[in-house]
Amino acid sequence: MRMTAVHETNLLIVGAGPAGIAAAVMADSLGMRSTLIEAGQVGGKLHHIGALENMPGNWQTGPALADALAADIARITQSARCRLLRGCAVRVDGHDHHVEVGLDDGQVLTAAAAVVATGVTTLAPQHTDWVTVPEGLWAPPLWRACPEDLHGVTYVIGADRPLGTWLRAHPHVQRTLNVLCPPEDDYKAAEVATDDRVRLLPVSRVVVMEARHSQGGWEIRAESRSGEQTAYVASTVLNNLGNRPSALKGLVQGSDGYCPPDQQHPRVLIAGDLRSARFQRIITAQGSGAQAALARYYGTALVTA
Repeated sequence: MRMTAVHETNLLIVGAGPAGIAAAVMADSLGMRSTLIEAGQVGGKLHHIGALENMPGNWQTGPALADALAADIARITQSARCRLLRGCAVRVDGHDHHVEVGLDDGQVLTAAAAVVATGVTTLAPQHTDWVTVPEGLWAPPLWRACPEDLHGVTYVIGADRPLGTWLRAHPHVQRTLNVLCPPEDDYKAAEVATDDRVRLLPVSRVVVMEARHSQGGWEIRAESRSGEQTAYVASTVLNNLGNRPSALKGLVQGSDGYCPPDQQHPRVLIAGDLRSARFQRIITAQGSGAQAALARYYGTALVTA
């Protein structure tokens, strides 16, 4: 008869965003013991999403959904099956009979399996090959901007999806956003192309610097995709470059930095935005988190049967 190791914790869940919370709730419903590891806010970036359009349940804003998910965690942590651990995970290692998750304080946690749902982090110019800025100079992110932050002529660097979210969150704000769009953002820019508040400017390269005149502002030198050079002067510049995967050490990363689930150790499951640049939606993150917990539950059942 095949013997299996008995672990105090069935699942280590790294990240308490939509995917990680869905994994924890599903694990609890199955009677699995889990530890949810999070260094920041429960609910993650939901706290900064001003409008939700593609979520069932009539959720209107990210903060409202984040509060509901935090309540779910408060509920399930009252049982002995789930605990919330405040800490920052830095690595994950899969072994034949267990996984290890290392924290930045040197602590190492072990379990039968791990769900990694660390999501993505905001891109900075140094992480791109098409934007150049002076050292130490950069603009605030669009997704944090309020309408009153936009003064004069506004340029947005990049056409990532927070552009559409911002427009939906502020439907009555009549401001023109001049959006400098690289080729890799074309498929995302198509989602907002019909909004008359957006002026899309296809570019291949952009240099941003402080304006030389005494009134302040920004100077932008853009190269079109046909090689033409154009200079723009902006009162406000916002960063909308997109995201990059927030991968732990020990994960297998593809050429784009994301972590394909089918390339990981069998005991390491990937959920949420960390899987792919093309599936970054709250509802798909939740589905993948729940699926990861289910996969581990049935996988264990099959092994021990």
